[in-house]
Amino acid sequence: MVHLDSITTKTGDAGRTRLGDGTEVSKTDLRIESLGSIDELNCLLGLCNAQGVCEPYFSWLRQIQNDLFDLGADVSVPSQSDASKKRTPRLKPERVQQLDDWLEELHQQLPALSSFILPGGSLCTATLHLARSVCRRAERDLLRLTETEKVSQQMRVYLNRLSDLLFQIARITEEPENPAPLWKPG
Repeated sequence: MVHLDSITTKTGDAGRTRLGDGTEVSKTDLRIESLGSIDELNCLLGLCNAQGVCEPYFSWLRQIQNDLFDLGADVSVPSQSDASKKRTPRLKPERVQQLDDWLEELHQQLPALSSFILPGGSLCTATLHLARSVCRRAERDLLRLTETEKVSQQMRVYLNRLSDLLFQIARITEEPENPAPLWKPG
């Protein structure tokens, strides 16, 4: 469990912050960029749920929010640190399997696409599309981090699969009276 006596540390005033192992880094560090995108994605999923997305998708998104906190906890500890070597990753392989299972469930329910979908429709659907887009950015940020540091493949796969799932949840939660518009080329 987490216990915070104070939210304000004042270390950020100079553009610095601490990672999960206590290492101080710039707020522009690739690891912090990645954590910021993961946090933004989590906030968007909370916004989707606050808009009243229906079950089972409300529960799915809540589980994903917890997964994203686990992912962030894993990203916050550099792989070369002693703290990383002493702990097992929080994001377990079964979390990716759960995303795959949900994707398969949605695949069985949704028709094939005959056009690209423009983000829109209801506020909830549009928010899910925005979350999908932020998820793709979080994945790119994590991939940039892999260019300089070791990052678990599990984390990369999770974000890749999650963006697909968010697209499919956006499709299935469309309101029939307010569908997302289709792309009309040229």
